[in-house]
Amino acid sequence: MKSEMMRRVMLRAWGNFRKGAGEISFAEALLRAWISEKAAPVNAARIAEAKAAAGVTEETKTWHEWYESGFEVLHGSKAMFGAELIWGSKGAGATYKARFFGASQVVPVGTQPPKEVA
Repeated sequence: MKSEMMRRVMLRAWGNFRKGAGEISFAEALLRAWISEKAAPVNAARIAEAKAAAGVTEETKTWHEWYESGFEVLHGSKAMFGAELIWGSKGAGATYKARFFGASQVVPVGTQPPKEVA
């Protein structure tokens, strides 16, 4: 378990370092990787809390997560709920607002009806 966590942290640190292209040191990249690792359970709890507060029971994911799963969000769909999550790869104290869409708001990629033109 611990070695798997260390592996994830080091892989993320190298990825952060390469993306930084000389803007951040490896030490900073490693710090950001640790922040991301520590933030994962906190983010999961924040998502579950926001989902419960919104009264949503169906499966939900972000737009990007749905797209990676082979689905796309229907045009004009409003997010079911949002949560402020920790953005570890941007450094200490960085957060972002994630929006979540339900399974009833997605269709397989390529099957979305065309937009209405007024």
